[in-house]
Amino acid sequence: MSPYLAAEDLSMFGRDPWWLVVIKAVFCFAFLMVTVLISIVMERKVIAWMQLRVGPNRHGPWGMLQSLADGVKLMLKEDIIVKRADTVVYVLAPIVAAIPAFMAIAVIPFGPADNEISIFGHRTTMQLTDLPIAVLYILAVASIGIYGIVLAGWSSGSTYPLLGGLRSCAQMISYEIAMGAAFASVFLYSGSMSTSTIVAQQHDRWYILLLPVSFILYIVTMVGETNRAPFDMPESEGDLVGGFNTEYSSIKFAMFMLAEYVNMVTVSAVSTTLFLGGWRAPWPISTAWAGANHGWWPLLWFVAKVVLLLFVFVWLRGTLPRVRYDQLMKLGWKVLIPVSVTWLMLVATVRALRNEHYDFADIALYVGGGVLALLLISFVADMFREKARTAEQPAAEQAGFDPMAGGFPVPPLPGQELPPVPRRRPRRERELIVSGGTDTVSDGSSDGKEASDG
Repeated sequence: MSPYLAAEDLSMFGRDPWWLVVIKAVFCFAFLMVTVLISIVMERKVIAWMQLRVGPNRHGPWGMLQSLADGVKLMLKEDIIVKRADTVVYVLAPIVAAIPAFMAIAVIPFGPADNEISIFGHRTTMQLTDLPIAVLYILAVASIGIYGIVLAGWSSGSTYPLLGGLRSCAQMISYEIAMGAAFASVFLYSGSMSTSTIVAQQHDRWYILLLPVSFILYIVTMVGETNRAPFDMPESEGDLVGGFNTEYSSIKFAMFMLAEYVNMVTVSAVSTTLFLGGWRAPWPISTAWAGANHGWWPLLWFVAKVVLLLFVFVWLRGTLPRVRYDQLMKLGWKVLIPVSVTWLMLVATVRALRNEHYDFADIALYVGGGVLALLLISFVADMFREKARTAEQPAAEQAGFDPMAGGFPVPPLPGQELPPVPRRRPRRERELIVSGGTDTVSDGSSDGKEASDG
């Protein structure tokens, strides 16, 4: 069967008894919780190692129980509800943020669908369930989680949480478009939206090699989707105190942290499934060992890839500074979306040419010609744009920058300069003022003598 016309066989799903479904659901929940505990400790340890610090070393051996101690501490703290908050929405917001984070793991395959394992005598797949539109289900569930953050910022009755919620909403909308385009490239190449089928189509080559631009786009967008550094503007403790969760405490605050780390694990699992071969063993091992993708071994390869991507999250936080909010929006709307749409058109063109049985040389010729034509048009457009900008520059320099033009003081944008600060009085005039000269006349009086007599 051609890899470009994949047939979905989901008959092995939906046959498990109810108690086995419960066991698999509990396993998925436990997998996320344990991975979150490990991720928190790993983040603190790795960043401490990068910054030549010790890191947590008190709770448990080598500080491995630090995240568990933090969870117990947050649960025992006093739960405070802000007086001006909308109580119902204020309480439901952390739940709305946390529950969708757990739901996406239901369609992630931990092992091959045709290699069933035995649990209490019943043969079952290493996946809770699968859908013909499983990846769309992941996108839909991820979109619901943003409501928790927005409602948390609005219901707190405070300014900074509201700003954090609005920032998060704009950030999610900006980056989900590019994420959807990256997913669409995978759909076109695999011919399916089922996660198990997408992994099965990577039997000879992972999609990170076939679709490298889609992988890079998804890596950037998944960092923006999870509000992690350097895209952590919704929290941004430097200018928003703590963002949307400023007015939360105790277990409700812990649920927001839990949702963030569970989302990290979920997007890492999705990236592993779509681009890194899912549960498949890496190339040297898969070719040298025939049993590498059978039994419980696929679970090991899957977990190793997820942990590697979690390390990338920590690596980015420890090395990159937080970008400005205008830079974040510019990256999302002016860079990621055009690049993702252009790449999607390119992948669709190659897919159509392959279906028409064109050979690789013709495809490379057509695609290369199209790319060169786009670059040439872009170069000519940039020349005319630069010429127009040069012609407008003298007029802009004469006008200058007025920070009070709109009625409110605003900081200058890149390329703009504030007017020069007026010079201070000469030293001799300042000495005259201090010694009681004529400049000490108060407003409304004619001279210094009358002012002193009054």
